[in-house]
Amino acid sequence: MAIVIIVLLFAIVASLGHALSSMSSGPGRSLLMAQALTVRIALSVALFALLLLGYHFGWIQPHGAS
Repeated sequence: MAIVIIVLLFAIVASLGHALSSMSSGPGRSLLMAQALTVRIALSVALFALLLLGYHFGWIQPHGAS
């Protein structure tokens, strides 16, 4: 489960980097930037849902910080 979470986090950061490079390339690539940001939002929602499901089914156990 931890591997999946880490992979999703890296994919979110990669999509954000792709959007940044598309934005800095000029106004002609705004469609690519919008698509990259859409992918980032979808990955973020998927990660949030996965965390909620993991907690619900007991795959993830919360622990307090000491």
